[in-house]
Amino acid sequence: MFDEYVSSALGRARVQPISLSTPLLDAMLSHIESKTPGSLLIAGTAGDGKTYHCRALWTRIGGDQKVWAAKGNIKEHRLDDGRLAVFIKDLSEFNGEESDLPLQRLEKSVLGADDSEIVILAANHGQLLDRLRDLGKRQGRVHPLRKPLQERFLQAGPAPDRLAVFDLSRTTSRKTFEEVAKAVAGHPEWDNCVRCALQADGKVCPIDENRRRLLGQADGGQLSRRLGDLIDIARLNGLHLPVRDLLALCSNMVLGCSEAKLAKENLMTCADVAKIQEGGGIGRASIYANAFGANLPKRRASDRPVFKAMSSFGVGEESSNAADGLLVYGKDDSRLQADFARLVASDGIYGAGAAFRAAQDAYLEGYEGARVEGGSAEFLEMLEDQRRRLFFTLPDGEPGYPHWSMTAFRFAGEYLETIEALKAKRPISETVRGRIAKGLNRVLTGLLLENVDRIFIASSGGFTQSRVSVLCDHETPSRRQAGVGMAIRLVEETGCPQLDVSLAAGQGNSVSFDLTPIRHEFLARVAEGALPASFSNECLEDLLAFKAKLLRKAEVVRSAAMAGDDDEVGGEAAALTLNFIDIEPGGRGFSRPVTVRAP
Repeated sequence: MFDEYVSSALGRARVQPISLSTPLLDAMLSHIESKTPGSLLIAGTAGDGKTYHCRALWTRIGGDQKVWAAKGNIKEHRLDDGRLAVFIKDLSEFNGEESDLPLQRLEKSVLGADDSEIVILAANHGQLLDRLRDLGKRQGRVHPLRKPLQERFLQAGPAPDRLAVFDLSRTTSRKTFEEVAKAVAGHPEWDNCVRCALQADGKVCPIDENRRRLLGQADGGQLSRRLGDLIDIARLNGLHLPVRDLLALCSNMVLGCSEAKLAKENLMTCADVAKIQEGGGIGRASIYANAFGANLPKRRASDRPVFKAMSSFGVGEESSNAADGLLVYGKDDSRLQADFARLVASDGIYGAGAAFRAAQDAYLEGYEGARVEGGSAEFLEMLEDQRRRLFFTLPDGEPGYPHWSMTAFRFAGEYLETIEALKAKRPISETVRGRIAKGLNRVLTGLLLENVDRIFIASSGGFTQSRVSVLCDHETPSRRQAGVGMAIRLVEETGCPQLDVSLAAGQGNSVSFDLTPIRHEFLARVAEGALPASFSNECLEDLLAFKAKLLRKAEVVRSAAMAGDDDEVGGEAAALTLNFIDIEPGGRGFSRPVTVRAP
């Protein structure tokens, strides 16, 4: 178990452990002290701190630390109320059928109404479901706990009766990262570095420099806030980053070095710093590149979910013409020199240092080495690092250089502002609402419409998956009015905005669509008229499925309206009115009715 490995490593290293809050521990303790019958499940993914919480709970109820540290995966402690607390430290430590006995004890407590024991089980989501399925097969039945737990994990459904479920995978957030960063970079043991010779006589120790930048001592915490934004976007896109991965991220930011010859396994130790200083390679330890795992070999970085998530933002590869113009030509262009000095050259450590300027000159002046194939690779690599640095260091609202333009999520800032507005019960930006409406119109019709005040629900006359649809089945306002139109709400369980398009007043006449960051970006890019090829078809398929639901709902609403309309009966029944979408010269669409009568 990772928790036990860390505990033994602390003993060998003789350092104070990193201490993190256990947000659900008090609730777990209250549940036990309330004498509520049944058992307790601590669930999550690898690295969420399940065993860490389990050990902390054992200590809080009076368990002996020596008993916990002794061999064995099942620990027992008699509570003051007479119940036997049975701790199963990690279900994954049991092989195959070995897990049957602890699972049977759990079932006996939960379903068998055995109040003599309370089982505290720590388990991964998938592993627990697999073990329950296999146990049920061996017993010739469907295990009664499997389905309710699956619904609890996947859909945030209710927990089974007599089983308190604490899901640690739902607790990681921006605040978790901020706490981890402070715990790593602000650890008391760093005080031993104050009088280090590697920082004497004006020397810069990259480890200490990175640590200070992570703490936000120079930028007021902007680096940490921008990282928090990325973590929030990743979470809302469905990526879960466990605490263990956040610890790995912060450690790599402080210790990372992109040159393996200077630091073994691309992680610096104090012994490496002297040769890095002598060789002028401090720029290779940039915290801004380390934040994306750029110091690590690609295969090694892709093995870590946190670096895989960070790489999805494309920081370093994405840029804008203005930002690249500043980085490449800024020092020589009189119109850009002031911005270059303020935004790039002002950082003498990771900004435009001597190595960057030399590579830049070789690139611009076309020396012989720059002409040969791959001759400019060094400068282009440095350019990527500078783009990463700019993402973290550009001031908020910097005119001409918005920091989100350095990522694949150019509209992520507006997305996060929308969430904050919804949380505060404030109206969202009309620009954002209009862009969403325009993007929806272009996807639903396949036409380059400019409308932002209404949404056209269109078909091609029968095939709902058609990319171009000119028959308007229904149109509705882009703002909810009198129970009709589009509303943008916040889903409390996920923290994600949701589009709710109502086609008629009353219950049951609306269709909802979760607006994840990637879907919002897709709609915004479509509204702006440019969609990069890097976007997968998944967003389009999701929106076409949403379109199909809207068309079905439009048919239901239309049928309900016609059922009470007597004018539709009789001679006019042979007439069919089709609403075609026409486009004005300015790009605004409107529906034009065409009546077709049978001969």
